[in-house]
Amino acid sequence: MREQPLTSYPRGRRLAVLVTVVVSQMVSMALPLTGYFAYETGLRQTAQAQESDEEAVNPRAEYWRAVRGGTEGYSAVSGQETGVLIQNGGQNWRAVRNGPVSFYGGSLIIAVLIALLAKHIVKGRDKLESRTGRTITRWSTFERVMHWYVAISFIILAITGLSLIFGRAMLIPIMGKEGFAAWAALAKPVHDYLALPFAAGLALLMLMWIGKNVPKSYDFQWLKSLGGAIGDGHPPAGFFNAGEKVFYWLLFLGGVAMTLSGVYLLFPNLETVRESMQFWHIVHSSSGLFLTAVALGHIYLGSIGTEGVLEGMVSGDVDEGFARQHHSLWYEEVKGGAAPAEGEAAQGTSSAATT
Repeated sequence: MREQPLTSYPRGRRLAVLVTVVVSQMVSMALPLTGYFAYETGLRQTAQAQESDEEAVNPRAEYWRAVRGGTEGYSAVSGQETGVLIQNGGQNWRAVRNGPVSFYGGSLIIAVLIALLAKHIVKGRDKLESRTGRTITRWSTFERVMHWYVAISFIILAITGLSLIFGRAMLIPIMGKEGFAAWAALAKPVHDYLALPFAAGLALLMLMWIGKNVPKSYDFQWLKSLGGAIGDGHPPAGFFNAGEKVFYWLLFLGGVAMTLSGVYLLFPNLETVRESMQFWHIVHSSSGLFLTAVALGHIYLGSIGTEGVLEGMVSGDVDEGFARQHHSLWYEEVKGGAAPAEGEAAQGTSSAATT
């Protein structure tokens, strides 16, 4: 009988040993992953528990919700709205002021500048057809003084106001924070202290010329032809043409809005709550930007855009050729000796000048 080798095992036993080794290796590899899955499961359970707790009651959220809602509390400081810690309307005001007001107002100013530049490049200056050497008194000394007083004041207010609106975006990159802070410290009081004198001068100017800016039937013909830009010849016009009358009423209405809102901003203690101050600030900024755009057109047409306009506002006299070309009805009244209508008795003196 042959003896079996000591190292020989039955086939089934060898298979069992092999399976045991493989299973042991797989278990040893999987054990470290159980901690990761347990950690993730715990995090999810904790997050769900926190969310459910927050949905149930969060005392801090309820507190700040009440604060932002404008709920008044107690304050030892006496005054209007001193018991309100946070007025949430300030966030809405900032979004409107830095958003639509700044964007559309700035875009309007840029659009007007582009349009005026294009007009000047394509058409050039509106020149006089002829000069006679004879002049007509158009503006009195008082009218010219008031005009330049209001004009210079408006330019200063526009520069300081625009720098306060667009300073963060446009001036800080150029001047730096310290430079802009110094400029703003100067611009703000200049804007504030010049506001009321400007409003007084503007009101007087509007009252002086309101009678001459009443719309007439012939004004529609002027508007239809855009002051002679469409068609042949210049349409008839009185002392003020229709374009000047449009500017007058835009300045009148915009000036009322800008002045009224400015009074509320200058005197915040006139029992004005913060919500009203925010509203009037939007009105003031919007009207100021609009009038700045309108004034750019007036400045261009009154200086390099139309020949003869600026010299009239400087000296008070205009050439008869200018009067006949741009204000034919007023010229006929003056030359015909008829009593000038619409309060024009102070103007219309004709004088000869040698050339």
